[in-house]
Amino acid sequence: MLTELHIRNFALIEELRLEIGPGLTVLTGETGAGKSIIVDAMAAALGERTGPEVVRSGAEKCVVEAVFDVSDCPAAASTAADLGCEPEDGLLILTREIARGGRSQCRVNAHPVTASALREITAHLIDLHGQHEHQSLLRVPLHIETLDAWLGDEIANLRVLAKSIHEELTAAAAERARLTADERERARLLDLYKFQAEEIEAARLVPGEDQDLAAERNRLANAERLRASASELYESLNAEGAGVDRLAAAASAAARIAEIDSSAQAIAEAVSSALYSAQEAALGIREYLETVDADPARLEQIEDRLDLIRTLKRKYGDTIEDVLRYADELAAKMDELIHSEERSQELDVRIDQLQERMSAVCADLSTLRKSAAREFETAVENELAELAMKNTRFEVSIQPTQPGPTGADAVEFLISPNPGEPLKPLVKIASGGEMSRVMLALKTVTRRSEAPVLVFDEIDTGIGGRTAHVLGEKLASLASSCQVLCVTHLPQVAGRAAAHFAVEKVVTDGRTCVRVRSLEREERVKELARMLGGDEASEAAVLHAREMLGARTGGPHGANHRHG
Repeated sequence: MLTELHIRNFALIEELRLEIGPGLTVLTGETGAGKSIIVDAMAAALGERTGPEVVRSGAEKCVVEAVFDVSDCPAAASTAADLGCEPEDGLLILTREIARGGRSQCRVNAHPVTASALREITAHLIDLHGQHEHQSLLRVPLHIETLDAWLGDEIANLRVLAKSIHEELTAAAAERARLTADERERARLLDLYKFQAEEIEAARLVPGEDQDLAAERNRLANAERLRASASELYESLNAEGAGVDRLAAAASAAARIAEIDSSAQAIAEAVSSALYSAQEAALGIREYLETVDADPARLEQIEDRLDLIRTLKRKYGDTIEDVLRYADELAAKMDELIHSEERSQELDVRIDQLQERMSAVCADLSTLRKSAAREFETAVENELAELAMKNTRFEVSIQPTQPGPTGADAVEFLISPNPGEPLKPLVKIASGGEMSRVMLALKTVTRRSEAPVLVFDEIDTGIGGRTAHVLGEKLASLASSCQVLCVTHLPQVAGRAAAHFAVEKVVTDGRTCVRVRSLEREERVKELARMLGGDEASEAAVLHAREMLGARTGGPHGANHRHG
C-alpha cells in the first residue's frame, strides 16, 4: 500500500507530507482548495507526463516522493527487481524531480530509471481514476482480465492451458521456420561444412604432433652443428687418455685409499659413480651420433606438414585439439541440415496437433465469455444505476482475433452514458467522474483490483441524495480488500473514511499555499457539518455529522480510526 506521500514545490504546494494507512482515506475541502493538485502530484510520482509548469513559482525544481509497502505485491516487487531496483525492507521509494528547465528525473530506491520503467512498476501498484492516464480502464488489453476475473476458476484453468499450448506452439513454429529457411542457404551451408570437414579429416591430425614435428625440424635443420658437437663430446670422453680413462685411474686410486682408510669409502664410491656416468654418457653419445644425419627430404616433408597444420589452425582453432573439436561440431551441424526436412515434417505434424488443441481451448474460452457477458453487463449496469448513472448502457464487445495466451478473443468495454446515444469504447468517455464510477462499478462487481491502491478523483460529480450514501458504502466496502484514496465533496463518502484529511489554501507572507491537516474526531464533525451545507456551529448539521461518523464506527460515539 501507499504509506507516505511527500510533495515539495509542486504548483501551490510548498511542503506537504501525508502518512497514509489502510482502508478508505478521504481528502476534502472547499472547491479550488487544491485537492486535485495532490492527485496531480501523485500522478507525477507514478511517471505520468508532467511539464515544468508544475514547478512552484520561485523554485528551481519540484520533488514528489511516494513510499509503497510492496510486501504483499509480488508483481511490483519482481518488476522493480528486474529493473535493478530491489525493494528495501519491503519498501519501494519512488521519486520524481522536475526542473524548471524541463528536465525530469525518476528514481526508485535511489536508482535512476526512465519514466516508462517507473510506469511499468507502478502499473502493478496503483490505479488513478479521474483526469489521469494512469488508470487500467484506459488499457484495453486489461478489459479481458476484468471479465475473466469475474468468471472465476473455470476460465482461469482454461487460460493456463491456453498459455501452455501457445508457448509450445510458438516454440515449434519458430524451430520449423528456422529449419525451412532459404533452401539455397541450407545447401550452401551443407557444402561449406562438408568441405571443411573433409579438409580436416584428410589431414589426419594427431593431438600434440605439431610440437613433436617442431622438435624434429629443429634437429634436422641443425644436424651439422649437432654432429660436430656430439663428436667433440665423444672424443672428450672416450679418446685414449681422455675423460673415461682418467676417471678410471682416479677410481682405482680412490679404491686403494678406501682399502686402507674406511673413512674414504664415500669418496671412492663418488668417484666410481662418476666413472660409471661418464661411461654411460660415452655410450649414449655414440648412439646419438648414429641418429644425427642431415635429411633434406625429411626436413621438407616436416615443413610441409607444419604448414598444413598452421593453415588448419588459422581457419578452425588455435590448437589441434580446437580444430578436432570444430570437426565434431561440423558433424553435428551437417546431421541437423541433412535431417532438417525430416524434423520439419515432424514439426508440421506437431504444429497441426497443437493448433487443433489451441482452437478447441479458444472455442471453450469464447463460449464461456460470450455466455456470461450479458450477466456481467447487467451486473455492471445495476451498479452504475446505484451510482447515479441509471440510464447508462454497458456492453462487452467480444471479437475474434489471432489465438494467443488468453485465447482468441479481443475484449473491449463499450458504454453509452446518455439515452439515445450509441455505444462507444469506454476509453473514449469524456467525463473523469463517469470513468471513476465505471471503475468503481467494475471493482464492486468483480471484487478484484489489478492494483492494491485505488485513487478516485471527481467520482462524486453530479451525485447527491440516496446515491451519495450508496457511493460511500461501496467505497468503504471496496476499501476492505484494497487501499482507497478519494477526493470528495460528499459528506456521505467522507463520513465512511478511516482517515480524513482537510485541504485548504492559506496565504502566508503574501503567498498562497496549499496545506493539509489530518482531522481528529471533533475536527471531522466540523468538516462534515460544513460539507452538509450548514453552519459549522449549526446544531442540526453537527448532530447529522455525528450520526454519520457513528454509523461508520458502529455507534454514535465510535472512535475515529485515524491513520497517518
